[in-house]
Amino acid sequence: MSATIHRIAGRAPSLDPMIGLVAGDMNLVNAVILDRMQSQIPLIPELAGHLIAGGGKRMRPMLTLASARLVGYTGTRHHRLAASVEFIHTATLLHDDVVDGSDLRRGKRTANIIWGNPASVLVGDFLFSRSFELMVEDGSLKVLKILSNASAVIAEGEVNQLTAARRVDLGEDRYLDIIGAKTAALFAAACRIAAVVAERDEEDEAALDAYGRNLGIAFQLVDDAIDYTSDASTMGKDAGDDFREGKMTLPVILAHARGNAEDRRFWKDAVEGRRDSDADFAHAIDLVRDTRAVDDTLARARHYGQRAIDALGRFPGGKAKDAMVEAVEFATARAY
Repeated sequence: MSATIHRIAGRAPSLDPMIGLVAGDMNLVNAVILDRMQSQIPLIPELAGHLIAGGGKRMRPMLTLASARLVGYTGTRHHRLAASVEFIHTATLLHDDVVDGSDLRRGKRTANIIWGNPASVLVGDFLFSRSFELMVEDGSLKVLKILSNASAVIAEGEVNQLTAARRVDLGEDRYLDIIGAKTAALFAAACRIAAVVAERDEEDEAALDAYGRNLGIAFQLVDDAIDYTSDASTMGKDAGDDFREGKMTLPVILAHARGNAEDRRFWKDAVEGRRDSDADFAHAIDLVRDTRAVDDTLARARHYGQRAIDALGRFPGGKAKDAMVEAVEFATARAY
């Protein structure tokens, strides 16, 4: 399959068409989010609000809304379900920042740095619970199955990544398993549930699932590449976080495989935590550049992006489809 995505003529790809498409629905989703993050315990809305209002694009709930528009759904069930998707995502971010010991999230101090690890974990648990309340209120066992399965798969992916940390022998297949679980599973579920509430057939469900899953993989591949190409202001996190945490992302897997014996010794020391200075990170950047590891990671991202676009082929053209195609363009263009 071709890895070439047709670029939009005359301008950089943007999420603006999708944002505009779902703006009215997103206001209703935000109202649900604000309502359901409230608690008589002041710390809960304070901490949750820090992350929820922290400048994120809300891409996952937007995908639910855009997918609903694509399949012609005219009801209101997708508003609560999009909020449920966002709560799942936010809860996993709170937990991930604790696990990773992160200092920055979207350019702001992480909740665990401000309020501590126990509060971040417990508020994450609260948001998971709110998410499942919204699923139950929707009343569809099929929706509940899709989103609960995605939640379990995300947790499995995070545990898989944790056990793979600091292991220089991590292979590409396991890496793809990890990102397919921890990132792509929620993208897929967010899209698929729109077909369920619209009572579309299994083929439409599968197509939206494939769109979201491939978009999620492309999105994560680009994230992993820009850890070696961008600064904190661009990324919203510290450049080199993945490097210092010993994560075997695809740029490292490729650079390690393509390097000479000296390069592989460096990567082994770096992944195992013995080379984590600024100078070491600069050397790592040189290695991923010289081995074309970043270029090839981004080429893989474009390949999965094209698969996402191809999955929309069964749906008629229109503003929703155009916006969802451009969202793929945006996801794969962020590193340029």
